[in-house]
Amino acid sequence: MNRFQNKITLNICEMVFIKDPNSSELGRNILKGSIDLIDELGFEDFTLKKLSKGISSTEASIYRYFESKHHLLSYLILWYWGWQEYRMILSITNIDNSKEQLKRVVKILTEEIKEDSNFAEINEVKLNRIVIAEASKIYLKKQVDHDNSLGFFKKYKEVVQMVSEIITSINSTYKYPHMLVSTIIEGAHHQRYFAQHLPSLTDVIDNEDSITTFYQKLALKEIQ
Repeated sequence: MNRFQNKITLNICEMVFIKDPNSSELGRNILKGSIDLIDELGFEDFTLKKLSKGISSTEASIYRYFESKHHLLSYLILWYWGWQEYRMILSITNIDNSKEQLKRVVKILTEEIKEDSNFAEINEVKLNRIVIAEASKIYLKKQVDHDNSLGFFKKYKEVVQMVSEIITSINSTYKYPHMLVSTIIEGAHHQRYFAQHLPSLTDVIDNEDSITTFYQKLALKEIQ
């Protein structure tokens, strides 16, 4: 039996929200509208007032779901990592070879994102762009330790742990699995950003997903 079976869940830390946005049509509109607007404006220029206008609601109604725009961004980032965990588990179900598992999960963590029709309220392509450009804002701040104690980063850490377990199943003596996984994730995000905006800082190769190929090879070579 695959050791990750029955771990699929997109549950979000309840400390991030006041009312579950998936519990109502307004809540789902808040998620959809915030993704559209953050992707369009960037997080600095995004406000709950602008969001309320965009979804034809009131700012007070949004505050019934989220304490602040930072909590809303944290929810979106947590949702993204829950979705990535879900995708990884599906990709390695019934795959017993650990090296093949590693190649598959690294592909998911580094590849260009496509929309998932299973989650109609979430545009995963736009959300991926938000994660790449804005995710660091939820932990590169003074309150990071407090937010961590509340579980704001739980899903991200679970994703790193899951891949780390695959790495140690390949090489139980490898000392840096978590460091390697977080480096792959954050590095791939930077490379995707560079490929779109600063291509001279990366290597864009025709007919090849050079970013995914690079990190798959890096992971397997590093743990040998």
